[in-house]
Amino acid sequence: MSPAPVVVLVGPMGVGKSTVGQLLAERLGVSYRDTDDDIVVEQGRTIAEIFVDEGEPAFRAIEKRAVHKALAEHDGVLALGGGAILDEDTRALLAGQRVVYLSMDVEEAVKRTGLNAARPLLAVNPRKQWRELMEARRHLYEGIATAVVATDGRTPEEVTQVALDALELKEA
Repeated sequence: MSPAPVVVLVGPMGVGKSTVGQLLAERLGVSYRDTDDDIVVEQGRTIAEIFVDEGEPAFRAIEKRAVHKALAEHDGVLALGGGAILDEDTRALLAGQRVVYLSMDVEEAVKRTGLNAARPLLAVNPRKQWRELMEARRHLYEGIATAVVATDGRTPEEVTQVALDALELKEA
């Protein structure tokens, strides 16, 4: 049987998937992997550059391949890009996995990300676009989640502990 991640983290950009993912991996004694990092290494350019150069559909195809590869290979903690769950095949692969949806409200998103131009999907009217993205994606995140962990007002350590408790995982 092929390896499967111990935990898969999903959620919007800026929610803390990378930070919490690294903490979870440390606490569980496993490795950490981020599909956005995989894409940057494979493509030799930033995600923003891929969006600008090739557009969102091309990026989503690259992302889908990266996510499917990571799900098949990685047996630690895996963080997915914010939009990875838009793909139906990806959602199907996540069924049966331990998926933690890290959630936050728009005010927290503004504080954390500044909703800046480095986020290609939020270049114009970032608050409105973030709300619209979340309206379109929230049900997808919730639909695949084993556990939903609100990150608002919590430290990464607190979020990590809540995720461990929610999944009933034992630390290494």
